[in-house]
Formats: sequence, C-alpha cells, structure tokens
Amino acid sequence: MDLALDIKDLHDQLDAAECDARVLVADLGEERGCWSARNGTWSVAECLDHLANANRVYLDAMKEPAAKAREQGRFRQEPAVPGFVGRWFVRTMEPPVKALFRTKAQRIIQPCRAPALATAFASFSASHDEVRKFLCTYADLDLAAVRFPNPFVRAVRFSLATGLHVITAHERRHLWQAWRVRRAAESSVAGLSRLKIAKAELIRE
Repeated sequence: MDLALDIKDLHDQLDAAECDARVLVADLGEERGCWSARNGTWSVAECLDHLANANRVYLDAMKEPAAKAREQGRFRQEPAVPGFVGRWFVRTMEPPVKALFRTKAQRIIQPCRAPALATAFASFSASHDEVRKFLCTYADLDLAAVRFPNPFVRAVRFSLATGLHVITAHERRHLWQAWRVRRAAESSVAGLSRLKIAKAELIRE
C-alpha cells in the first residue's frame, strides 16, 4: 500500500533515528557507553534510556484521544503536519541545541541511574516499535486536527501530528547529544590508556 508523503516522512524519520542509534552503539562497549563527563551529565546509555521514557510518556498521552477520534470517525482530512505553533515547538527540539532551549528533563522521563548500554538500547528500540505501531494504527485519522494534552504542560494541547513530529525531533536532539558524549568518551578513554602506558614505561625505567 502506498503511503501518503507526510506519513512516509514520519516513517523515514523513525528509520533514520533507528539507524543512527544502531551506528552510535556499534562497537561502543559498556565502558564508553556508560561514561559521562561529570556528575549531572548523561552517558550514551542514559540518553537512549531518556528517549525510551519520553517516547512512552508522549504515546500514553496520545493513545486515548486517538482511540476516541476513531470511534467518532474523525478520519484523515489534512496532511499530518504541525500547525504554526507546533512547527515552532518542533524546531526548538532540533539539534544543535541552543542554550535558550536547554531545559532539565522532568523526573518522569529522566533516565534510570547508570543503565547498562545494552538494556538502554533495547528499551529505546522497543519504544520505537511502539511509536511505529501507533503511527500504523492511526495513520488514517485526521492527525493534524485531533488534539491531546501535552503530558508536561497540561494546559497546552498539541495535535497528534505535532506529537509525532516532537518525538522524532526529540530523538534527533538526544542522539546528537549522545554522539557528542561518545566522542568525548573515546577521547577520555584513549587519554587514560596513553597515561597508563606512560606510567608503565616510567616504572620499567
């Protein structure tokens, strides 16, 4: 079945994020995957765990309005794209993250403390499957018109289309962050290795 271009775009964004995450963790190893620059900053594993938590919280807020819309027969009228305010909000999620739009994650979507890299990646992948299932189930609805309460700011209501685009932009935001952490971890581990070698040579001398 041919997908509408806007629905295909959402699938493509999910594909790209999943591919990026797989490359991110490939050959990373547990030490570097759980490395963080200092207390209060996240490791690669924590970035992935945060994304898994955020995806599920957003989906939980979207499911009931989507199910009610189906009962009401609110089928597709317009492309699944955000409106003016939604587009602005999605842009604030996109990397590189500007200082103005850096905020502390609310407790409900903060990562587990020091999760294992494999566990965090598996959780991220499982949450991705849930996003795909939601999109496949409700792609025929009027996603641009059906609204749901923002799970973090209850007075704000987004369209389901905006919610899906927020999920994909938020993934890009934290995968960008995770790549920066990976590069820093690789530099740190390499530096420690050189230091150990230098110390060993001094001992031999």
